[in-house]
Amino acid sequence: MNTLKGLIASSSALLLLGACGTDEAQESEETVDELVLGYFPSADVENMADSARPLEEYLSEQLDIPVTGQVMTDYTGLIEAMRNQNADIAFLPPFAFVQAEERANVEVLLKAIRDGSDSYVAQYNVAADSDIDSIDDLIEREGLVWAFTDYTSTSGYLFPAQQMMDLGVEDLESHFTTLDVGAHDSAILSVLDGQADFATTFEDARVRLEDEIPDIFEQIRVIGTTEEIPNATLSVRSELPDDLKEKIEDAFLSINDNPDMLAVMEDVYNWEGFAPAESEDYDIVRDVYREFEAVID
Repeated sequence: MNTLKGLIASSSALLLLGACGTDEAQESEETVDELVLGYFPSADVENMADSARPLEEYLSEQLDIPVTGQVMTDYTGLIEAMRNQNADIAFLPPFAFVQAEERANVEVLLKAIRDGSDSYVAQYNVAADSDIDSIDDLIEREGLVWAFTDYTSTSGYLFPAQQMMDLGVEDLESHFTTLDVGAHDSAILSVLDGQADFATTFEDARVRLEDEIPDIFEQIRVIGTTEEIPNATLSVRSELPDDLKEKIEDAFLSINDNPDMLAVMEDVYNWEGFAPAESEDYDIVRDVYREFEAVID
């Protein structure tokens, strides 16, 4: 009789533990009632927000979850938003993705297609009448004013900085007068306005100013480029449920077959669609990150 009671007690305990385990598993599966999509700054923040609104409406329909957008003023703010779970999905430039993966445990799903490619180069821009004709001229002359977007920008700063150091610049800050202007079009405008001797941007950032300045391609000349860089990412918080991540990936891939949404992406970032991506695609960016980690952090 005592043996039977012991067996019943043991069975009850196992059932109770099993039920607790089920409850804990259910609690660990995050319930998502709304998604926040974070944008990195590429042009005027207010204009970006207006241009991107149809994308948020489209994603809300595709995912059956309200999606709201938030344009950040810099890359660091976007990474922090992901880390603090104030943003769930983000368009992250290559370097910002590498940082966000390390600091905020984000997961890359896709990368952008631009000019028919999933990679791009950074370019060096000068005024059309400038006597600067090559990257070698930048290396040989000290005191030039260099305009760029942000110290954490892959194409705006990091890859050009690495290239110029490889070509012989020992100390960038003493060799150049640096001008951190916050956006790629602002960097080009700095050259156009005579505030800077050259600017480094993504390829070809001049298109962002073409509506405002129709002859921008004649006024700004490109004197060189860097090596290939993998395109910006579509990344998510890794804590999101796996089935939701899959739906998000499918929703963005469906944009490739939607002319209206492709027009929105063209307007926001000059992107032509999305391609699958893996974390390993960004190893070249990690190498540059290691070179500049102490300065940036």
